[in-house]
Amino acid sequence: MSKPGTLHSSIILRLDPEYATFHNEHIINLPQVHELPWDPSIRNTPTIAGSSAPLPVGRVKDYHLTRCGVRVFTPEGSRPERGWPVFIFFHGGGWTLGNINTENAFCTNMCKGAKCVVVSVDYRLAPENPYPEAVEDAVEALQWVWGQGAPMLGIDTRRIAVGGASSGGNLAAVLTHKAAQLYPPIPLVFQLLIVPVTDNTASASGVPHASWHENKHTPWLSPEKMLWYRRQYLPQEPTRARWDASPLLAQDEMFRRVPKAWIAVTELDILRDEGIAYGKKLLRAGVPAEIKTYKGAPHPIMAMDG
Repeated sequence: MSKPGTLHSSIILRLDPEYATFHNEHIINLPQVHELPWDPSIRNTPTIAGSSAPLPVGRVKDYHLTRCGVRVFTPEGSRPERGWPVFIFFHGGGWTLGNINTENAFCTNMCKGAKCVVVSVDYRLAPENPYPEAVEDAVEALQWVWGQGAPMLGIDTRRIAVGGASSGGNLAAVLTHKAAQLYPPIPLVFQLLIVPVTDNTASASGVPHASWHENKHTPWLSPEKMLWYRRQYLPQEPTRARWDASPLLAQDEMFRRVPKAWIAVTELDILRDEGIAYGKKLLRAGVPAEIKTYKGAPHPIMAMDG
């Protein structure tokens, strides 16, 4: 009997050897969430194996907003005269898994390396809280940072960036469009999208994104698993084509109002092509965007820095 995470023969030679070794040592026996009966306690286990320990920063403090919470990481040292730049971050986990602790390592690395305040959003999760609750929490977090960030966090509200990984990348991309539509609009300076979900109408057939079919045997995030996440977050099929569920489908003119972007995709991820498509749509709108493809890597590699 094969183990739950056995690597498919068609993918082994395409994988980065270091990842393949780690996978066979630490991931191969892990059960797949979409094959288990749903139980919220699943969230108590690590979302992705292999992350590093958090780095020391100046201060870590949690705040409770109306519907969600945030964790704020402040750099060491003296605050700049005009305040710290701030990065609002959304963790991954298919809108279903993860919590405020999921990306502590990434957040402390950003805080320390970029010398910025990082606001990690503990948004509400599906299936208990399906779309659009996570989007509403993203907007509330941004408005809180914009309105309260200078006096409470010591930030410069002229330098707000957003970002996220996977489903969190989806929320970050959506938030850039939402920010431009608020009255008054909240200006953002940057978006960092890591293996983002940008099209919740994509199918395992590879239409319109070939990577869904090309990488159907990829480890960790198979089409079946991604569709399971989609059903938890977007149980009503008609909502999947709305731009605040699938930001790639936002109207062309909306893209002209969002900030410059850096987008990371991985070669062996089913989400690769929709991430690339999002970057290309930004470029067509005249928005600077860099798209980086990591060769030989599957979906979760960005969080495996341990």
